[in-house]
Amino acid sequence: MNFAKEIMQLPKLIKESSKEMKKVKSICGCAMLTTLNVVAGTFFIPLSPTLRIGFSSIFAGVSGMIYGPVLTGFAGIIADTLKYIARPDGPYFPGFALNEFLIGMIYGCFFYKKELSFLRVLAARLCITVFINLFLTSLWLNILYQSQLFTLLRIFKNVIMFPIDVALLYFALKATKRIPT
Repeated sequence: MNFAKEIMQLPKLIKESSKEMKKVKSICGCAMLTTLNVVAGTFFIPLSPTLRIGFSSIFAGVSGMIYGPVLTGFAGIIADTLKYIARPDGPYFPGFALNEFLIGMIYGCFFYKKELSFLRVLAARLCITVFINLFLTSLWLNILYQSQLFTLLRIFKNVIMFPIDVALLYFALKATKRIPT
């Protein structure tokens, strides 16, 4: 994985990915994966009122691999809104919808029309864990609740969950690759 080459190809990848939004088959497939994301998002293991273990991100990863960053990013916003409607805890905050958009974009940029490897999955998950889970989500929780205690708990949870998330995502993507399209 040549990092500089990957960065240089991002505009082309995003342009190519935006064509998926014009295909009925892509919109329907992405909608099904978004539905699975929402359903999985309503089932989680609560550790505290603001800290939970969930696995809905796997479906965003699969969507990013198949439909690219643009469609998966917008599907993330829809998924976040539907998850809140299905199971509201606390006030609605648009920062979390931004998180879901960025997660879809990151997964799409790492997996869309790319050779799947464990290193690629590890790098994508590391970006999401550090930038989204630890930085942005902690920022949003601090804005909402004016407490930095959440950051310490989030670090502990993300360190423990990182290898589990990487393994689950890798095996889910490998299994998806075997499905004929």
